[in-house]
Amino acid sequence: MRMRWRPILCLWGMTLFGLLTYGSFRMDSSNDPRHPNRYFWWGSVRLDSDPLTKRRVEKPCVDSDEVCTFNFGNEYAWVDPGLMERALTFSAFPAFFLAISVAHGLAHLGVSELRSFIPAIFLGTLTWFYAVGRLLDRWRFRRSTGKHP
Repeated sequence: MRMRWRPILCLWGMTLFGLLTYGSFRMDSSNDPRHPNRYFWWGSVRLDSDPLTKRRVEKPCVDSDEVCTFNFGNEYAWVDPGLMERALTFSAFPAFFLAISVAHGLAHLGVSELRSFIPAIFLGTLTWFYAVGRLLDRWRFRRSTGKHP
């Protein structure tokens, strides 16, 4: 029976991506109305949801009826990448590099880095693991049949 690496590697990459994304969304505090945050941390990557600073949050001050400008916090934080993020970035470095480049490039046009990074890393990871699996399948098939160039 022939081992197929394509589905195994794609499943590996999508599992790591899904677990890391789920953990990031679960730990994100931007959904808390008391502490709105403009930045989203996907693992240790900071993604700006408002790269051109078009949106300002204004709310009434607690002590008076004046409108106070809320200062976004958490702009810089020390985040230690976990084992899942290290495994994903090591095993799919080209996809990770491409997704960061796409997110930062589109941020100059005003597109949210979160909305561009997540689809780019998903498609890049899936494509990368599929390509590596295909190369492994072809290499193993050629070795098993004795067809060497």
